[in-house]
Amino acid sequence: MAASLGGLGLLQGRVRLAAAAAAASPLNRPGPRGLVRGGAACSPTGRGYSSEAKGEEELRVRYLDEENQGIVVLGLNRSRAKNALNKNLIKMMSKAVDALKSDKKVRTVIFRSEVPGIFCAANLPVPTIAAIDGIALGGGLELALACDIRVAASSAKMGLVETKLAIIPGAGGTQRLPRTIGVSLAKELIFSARIVDGEEAKSIGLISHVVEQNESGDAAYRRALALAQEFLPQGPLAIRVAKLAINQGMEVDLVTALAIEEACYAQTIPTKDRIEGLLAFKEKRPPRYKGE
Repeated sequence: MAASLGGLGLLQGRVRLAAAAAAASPLNRPGPRGLVRGGAACSPTGRGYSSEAKGEEELRVRYLDEENQGIVVLGLNRSRAKNALNKNLIKMMSKAVDALKSDKKVRTVIFRSEVPGIFCAANLPVPTIAAIDGIALGGGLELALACDIRVAASSAKMGLVETKLAIIPGAGGTQRLPRTIGVSLAKELIFSARIVDGEEAKSIGLISHVVEQNESGDAAYRRALALAQEFLPQGPLAIRVAKLAINQGMEVDLVTALAIEEACYAQTIPTKDRIEGLLAFKEKRPPRYKGE
């Protein structure tokens, strides 16, 4: 019990630190930030969407329905600015993320683009997937690095190219890239401002999945959607807590991380979903989780 309480206290402290860091993040500074190219051209014929966004909206939030209910797609739509991130768009993204955080019906969020040849991510408690179908350079790749999982087309182009402009990645790139692919390789890519394609990105561990691009230009998005569908049947509270345990545990030593895991595990025990999972297993039927 003492270990659980200690782990939980550390957990809460780190959450507060993360919130403070987010408030001071370069993403909250005014002005354009990074070229973000790389989503799919458009949604697949509108199928599975319960809501449609207006054409002029810079950020589109779409809740999928039918067999995809629980999946939300956030898409950038600043075609004239080539999805360059500015203060207004970042505020819109922040507002959308805040709304999604409090929506218990949301199971997974996919970040993509609504503009041909153009890409987006956030600190959400649910799984996040970056679908990169085109170019994600600078801030675009930094946003993708903030996601839990990255999927890219083999033809996609990715890189932290800020040193070409005599600056450095300032939206998490210098911290998230080495944590993803290792320190030495991250230094090499940042120092050289190298751009890699989907195949090389997969080989160095920058992305989890690489797919051949299709005629519609949305192969990565479709693969991301398939991944999100795999998450839907699982216990939503368990997934949220598992993500929290992994994220917080990776920032501390193993002993402390195990205490965090114990504290997180304890949170799942009194839930109705856990009881439902046991009953479903006993009755040999699919569980009907409600996130409670």
